[in-house]
Amino acid sequence: MNAQPPKSDAPTFDEIRRILRALPAPDQEAVTKVVARQVELTKPPGSLGRLEDLAEWLAGWQGRAQPKVERPRVAVFAGSHGVARRGVSAYPPEVTGQMVQNFLKGGAAINQLAGAIDADLRIYELDLEHPVADFTEGPAMDEARAANAMAYGMMAAEPGIDVLCLGEMGIGNTTAASTLCAALFGGTGADWAGPGTGVQGAALQRKIATIDAGLARHRDLVEKKDALGLLAAVGGEEFAAIAGAVLAARMGRIPVLLDGFACTAAAAVLYALDRRALAHCLVAHRSAEPGHTRLLEAIGQKPLLDFGMRLGEASAAALAVPLLKAAAACHNGMATFAEAGVSSKDG
Repeated sequence: MNAQPPKSDAPTFDEIRRILRALPAPDQEAVTKVVARQVELTKPPGSLGRLEDLAEWLAGWQGRAQPKVERPRVAVFAGSHGVARRGVSAYPPEVTGQMVQNFLKGGAAINQLAGAIDADLRIYELDLEHPVADFTEGPAMDEARAANAMAYGMMAAEPGIDVLCLGEMGIGNTTAASTLCAALFGGTGADWAGPGTGVQGAALQRKIATIDAGLARHRDLVEKKDALGLLAAVGGEEFAAIAGAVLAARMGRIPVLLDGFACTAAAAVLYALDRRALAHCLVAHRSAEPGHTRLLEAIGQKPLLDFGMRLGEASAAALAVPLLKAAAACHNGMATFAEAGVSSKDG
């Protein structure tokens, strides 16, 4: 269930940009067949709402007119943040490693949720003993470290997976996510900061000030809208790994469920580079973290669930898998009007 970063040479940002120029499109033939079948199923047109949309989306990215969700994978990436030492979280930095051990022992929420949906759960650690640097003092990572983390994330998108659920763990990473979003889409710390693990009052003000300090420190990258440069400058290694997983899933035509605020922020780096880059992704839920709503609007995503959650660790991504299973089951299993001997709308 646990994995470690590879020792092989990592790609450069130029190679990442090259991959982005070759993004595959959905299988339109599969989508057309799904749409044609939906018209014949024993229901009023469009009566299953977003379940019908999900069937089309799954078919297009799986490349089959009968989509299925039998082999879901949940991938949780864990990274350490130097900025956490500034007291921007309700929990100390060492909780990141402690929670990873909890994942490995089966004691976290994601273990229960992954078990409930019969998913393959993988935990990916990213050099937890060596946190990325405090982004208010300089870049969190250099290009080599960020690119290596992206390559590591690509490992999660293995052939044969029906859907890839992505999540993260990293004390301090909502501060990094807020800074990254402000840098990519505009705004200040006050616009993007939220309670994260539960900070309020003076601690929340410290978080806002930290975000603003990061934006000021990396003003040149913000002004140039250098998305990959900003990922390295303020993001954690888990952010880079998620971006790599999203990119590899696209190349492998694997549908992706993104979890909450931090996970969506990581994927948004690819959206900033190419607005088509997240077409194979859906956001599983609207996080209670206020910046998530702002981010969803920025990238044009409508979440599947709104349960007031803000846990992270792919919890809501796993929770949304049964919706995909239901969409596939209805599409594949329902009878047509002709098969059921039921009169259609037009008689």
